[in-house]
Amino acid sequence: MSMTKKTPTASPPSGITAPQGFRAAGIHCGIKKPGLLDLALVVSEQSGPIAGVFTQNQVVAAPVIVDRLHLRQGIGQAILVNSGNANACTGAKGLAAAKKTATLVARYMSIPSRHVFIGSTGVIGRVLPVDRIIKGIPQLLAQLSDRGGLDAARAIMTTDLRPNSIALQDTIGGRLITIGGMAKGSGMIHPNMATMLAYFTTDASITKSALQQALTLAVNESFNCISVDGDTSTNDTVLCLANGMAENRTIKEGTVAFRRFLLLLTEACQALALAICRDGEGVTKVVNIEVTGTATVAQARQVAQTIATSNLVKTALFGEDANWGRVMAAIGRAGVPITPSKLSLSFGGVPMVQRGMGLGLVAERRIAKVFRKKEFTIAVGLGQGRHRAHMWTTDLSFDYVRINASYRS
Repeated sequence: MSMTKKTPTASPPSGITAPQGFRAAGIHCGIKKPGLLDLALVVSEQSGPIAGVFTQNQVVAAPVIVDRLHLRQGIGQAILVNSGNANACTGAKGLAAAKKTATLVARYMSIPSRHVFIGSTGVIGRVLPVDRIIKGIPQLLAQLSDRGGLDAARAIMTTDLRPNSIALQDTIGGRLITIGGMAKGSGMIHPNMATMLAYFTTDASITKSALQQALTLAVNESFNCISVDGDTSTNDTVLCLANGMAENRTIKEGTVAFRRFLLLLTEACQALALAICRDGEGVTKVVNIEVTGTATVAQARQVAQTIATSNLVKTALFGEDANWGRVMAAIGRAGVPITPSKLSLSFGGVPMVQRGMGLGLVAERRIAKVFRKKEFTIAVGLGQGRHRAHMWTTDLSFDYVRINASYRS
């Protein structure tokens, strides 16, 4: 899925290579079945600030360990990603393999190894076939192109149905700024990140601290607002690499330019987060859960997350069963103080509950039509305050069970 925001200027190269000075490639190196791309490389012409957000799972894959270490310097120039093997739960051997691939890319590019970041996605617990990756790196470097973004996006896919990429532009401080990105994620998708990899590039000039703050805020409004199945993986990573080639005045926190950049990055993150939901394993519906009227933002998020992760709600979505009582039950068990007589609930703009009571069969027939839509909003009002939050969730289908029952085969 490729999305480009319309601007008065000519469309840039798509996806991760849309910003100035970025090239990418994707090849088959032998991790996955013949014909399937499984190794991607993204390179900037010059080094620059890099920001990262990672899984909150305490069992982390080797690439996450390496990236967290490299992020201490906050400078990057290349990102190497493989699919088909997560390199997680592989001990010292897996960590050595991850470091070796980063070191080799750095050696070929004549840059410090700490400027190379890596990612892996696939089956957990299998030793990374590092020799295949090593053999593939020269081919990757030879095929680098500013038109290689699509191949790179394909090379990081696992059970994803299609490559997901984005390219957005805005004028900030009198200079045209571009953000490009790609992401994969299909199952094990849940707040605090998931079996999800997302990579962004920008030609903006921005400080390391401002880039990290912007990425953290953007992720909280996007990738941390989606749930497909309630599982959080070992490999989740979001990176954003800037190279300053737009030659704008350097963006710093607390400025108008920073707010403009944050809006652009958040839009890019949200677009890819929704693409991940739509591409989820067995997904047939994507639903936005909007919760308003809580005493705190944390309470709103808790209610939204409880609804979004309820298997009874998710299966009702799949079966197009307008069983609004399941949503009410999820609200009640969210652990947030509520006054039932103040509750309101609507589906796709159609009221179903007011003052804590259902509106009858006519309303049920109306929301039954909403449940047949591929995308709609469930709006919850608690009447307890002025705060709000939202999450995107998906249905839980027969295909989800089929895919995950035989994932390794």
